[in-house]
Order: sequence, then structure tokens, then C-alpha cells
Amino acid sequence: MSPRDVGDLERFVRAWDGETIGPHDLLPAPGRIGSDAVTRLVRADVAAVIAALVLRPPLDAYFARVRDALSDGDWTLGVCPFCGAPPGFADIVEDGRRRLACQMCGGAWPFSRTQCPFCGSHDTEQQVRLELGAADEGYFIAGCRACSSYLKELDRRTRWNGGPALVEDWGSPHYDVAARRQRYTRPAIALLELADLG
Repeated sequence: MSPRDVGDLERFVRAWDGETIGPHDLLPAPGRIGSDAVTRLVRADVAAVIAALVLRPPLDAYFARVRDALSDGDWTLGVCPFCGAPPGFADIVEDGRRRLACQMCGGAWPFSRTQCPFCGSHDTEQQVRLELGAADEGYFIAGCRACSSYLKELDRRTRWNGGPALVEDWGSPHYDVAARRQRYTRPAIALLELADLG
């Protein structure tokens, strides 16, 4: 985190304590996380991390009551059906289906393995799969050449003992580094951005 980010965070805290911004300012909006008021105070990626850390517990509890009402096939968009945030991770589950996971509220939903959740492209020629090596068997990066976005994925048929999606995502920054080197970006929260690395 840069010295500028520290100063920005101090301004964010003053605005939060002065109640000029609040939890509603951290909610997802189309194409971003956080209101204009928040992103004027801190970088968008910093705002996204703050939002996930602050809102995840209450949103997870709030949406827990309705998650079972969402049946497979009810939702086909690449944003969380509960809070509207972009997906932060994906799992390939035992039957081979892909489930996207939301870092903001803890929601999960099935999504096509041949479609980009970010731009909606169905062009399989535009879809890439990056693997880092045998030591990370089951983990890979799903990238899209059409929009230059990526999502980290875990094939739980191979790596059955993997942790929750948020833990797996935030515990694998080397995949973010590899994706960035290939010029892919992600709209979801990446702790790597806070480290201010290459």
C-alpha cells in the first residue's frame, strides 16, 4: 500500500466517522463496487476490499435466509443474484458444473463453463485457461481475450479439500500476479492490488 493510500484511508475514516458516507456507499453498482463519494476518497480496488471486509458478515447473514430459494437455472447473469457484485472466484463442483462465488455477500450460483461472466462472450476461441504447474493441480485462471478479464477457479474434483472460495482466492495471490503478467484484469476484489506490486 502506498503512502497516498494511507492518506486516502485516513480521509475515508474521517468521512465514515463523520457519517458523510456509510454502508450504503460500499454496495455494488453496475461495473463497480462503491459510490462516487467513496471512490473520490480511495482507489476503486481499495474501496472494494473495504466493502468486502465491512459488508460481508451482515450481507452473508441477511441473504442466508433466501439463498435456498434460488434454484439452478434461475439466474444466468455473471453478477451475484443477491447483492449484484461481480464474481470473485469459481469452483468446478463434483458434477463438473461451474459455480461462481461472491466475495461481497458469500453467495454462489451456477454459471456456464463456456461463457465469460464479465462480458458474456460465448466464443470459446476467446476463452483461455492458464495453469501454473503440478504443485497447484486443480487451480487455474480462466481468462477471456474478449474483455481481458480473469477469474481464479478451483476444480474440486481434483482438489476436494480446498477451503471456502474467499480463502482460496485471497490465499492465491501468485495467480493474480500470473494473470496480470498476461495483461488480464479482474473487476472483483484482489488483495494483490493493495500490495502495490508489479
